[in-house]
Amino acid sequence: MQRRDVLKAAATTAAFGGLARPALAQGSQVLRFVPQANLANPDPIWTSATVAFIHGYMIWDTLYGLDEKLMPQPQMAAGHEESADGLTFTITLRDGLKFTDGEPVRARDCVQSILRWSKRNPMGGTLMARCNELVALDDKRLQFRMKKRFPITAYVLGGEGCFIMPERIAKTDAFTMVTEYVGSGPYRFLKDEWVSGASAAYARNNGYIPRQEAPSMWAGGKVAYFDRVEWKIIPDPATASAALQRGEVDWWENPLPDLVPQLRKAPGLKTEVLDPLGALGVVRFNHLHPPFNNIKLRQALLPGMDQNECITAAFGDLAGELGRTGAGFFTSGSPYANDAGMAALNGKRDLALTRKLVAESGYKGEEVVLMSPTDQPLLQAMCQVVADYFKKAGLNVRYESMDWGTLVARRAKKEPPAQGGWNVFCTTWAGLATSNPGSTQILRGNGLDGWFGWATMPQMEALRDAWFDAPDLAAQQKIARDMQLLAFEQVPVLPSGMYFTPTAYRSNLTGVIKSGVALMWGVKRV
Repeated sequence: MQRRDVLKAAATTAAFGGLARPALAQGSQVLRFVPQANLANPDPIWTSATVAFIHGYMIWDTLYGLDEKLMPQPQMAAGHEESADGLTFTITLRDGLKFTDGEPVRARDCVQSILRWSKRNPMGGTLMARCNELVALDDKRLQFRMKKRFPITAYVLGGEGCFIMPERIAKTDAFTMVTEYVGSGPYRFLKDEWVSGASAAYARNNGYIPRQEAPSMWAGGKVAYFDRVEWKIIPDPATASAALQRGEVDWWENPLPDLVPQLRKAPGLKTEVLDPLGALGVVRFNHLHPPFNNIKLRQALLPGMDQNECITAAFGDLAGELGRTGAGFFTSGSPYANDAGMAALNGKRDLALTRKLVAESGYKGEEVVLMSPTDQPLLQAMCQVVADYFKKAGLNVRYESMDWGTLVARRAKKEPPAQGGWNVFCTTWAGLATSNPGSTQILRGNGLDGWFGWATMPQMEALRDAWFDAPDLAAQQKIARDMQLLAFEQVPVLPSGMYFTPTAYRSNLTGVIKSGVALMWGVKRV
């Protein structure tokens, strides 16, 4: 019996009463949600983990939000005024904004939140680098005073997770997690009920005043229809599947692909892909320590990297439906996806060449610590393929399994692997984030200030800056091609394909919003 058959059998048995019934809250006003991973780090500024981003949208609001057409719309902002020369951008807050501690949201809260966020976010960092000063004019107005025009200010504030926190909390160093969760969004985080590895709970924020527009992705009216939202961490896919089929939970964010055909046939359930942009899979190297501080070794791994093997391992029989090979360093289908240098990934895979190049690279047999998350089946499958490939390529691999929360904490360590650090991990990035040179973190080359792995690529940073100044789309696309060519030379990551992960929920839920992350507003039970 194969692994996939075992899982399917276990899920079927569980669905018909073979598993103990979890002690989950019942009632029509409670939404019960199984997230993709444990909420170990609830600060979406400190970590780029998607589960923290989902949590962020639960409890904090943003000044702007992107709609389904990826256009920025006012959210906490009532609107803005931009000077004719583009050097001042003044935002006015809408009336009635309050934090969950009862304090009004003031412009100075927004200023401090933007400053903290910008220290960790690539687009935010560029915005502030081009800003002479960001000031609160009064309680309702904040103003960017620019060195040069930055016409995408509203897009950056609306599309990059710039969550608005109280000033005193936002003064926390950007490289230190916050410990208070006073929100500005549609739900309140019930910190006293949070048990990392088990559960998290949220209550409707009765002081939140939604906008009047219909919801559209991260924009519009964020109406909380449930009194409570309960997150249940269920790492075992068979248990999660059974709980969903029995109605003990309402929504399973990322069902195991092996179980999707069964869930599609189950009465009372609906499965769909909510994010048309998908996610770009990458194998991320630690550039600080041997052996992957050696550019020749990173280059040596290109000829044998097989995206099809990663996608097939992740999706099985659904690989043709839910995966896409031929992915470069930008989201497939985006205006900046291009074919520059793609022969390195699209040509015939050549393991013999890889082994030869590894031997010639100067690799000295150093141990390669590969971190693999036990509670993220898609990433675990990708890690297993990569570990096997690296071993066949001649690398000395140590495969270390851990839950995603532990991996997220460990990947922040800059110490050598022998001192608790790491060498490589696999992940996916939301297609929106990797769709353009400005927002993608996998192509940042700003060293210790960059994304985990800390690649240093000054030429890449220069190209990125040039992209922001490019006069038109054609010029921007030319720069994107140059960036991709440089990426094939520097190899900050290995792209492992595009992934379109379905979600599954009870069919009596309506209003589930199309988005790259699960959103809890607008959802109600009928």
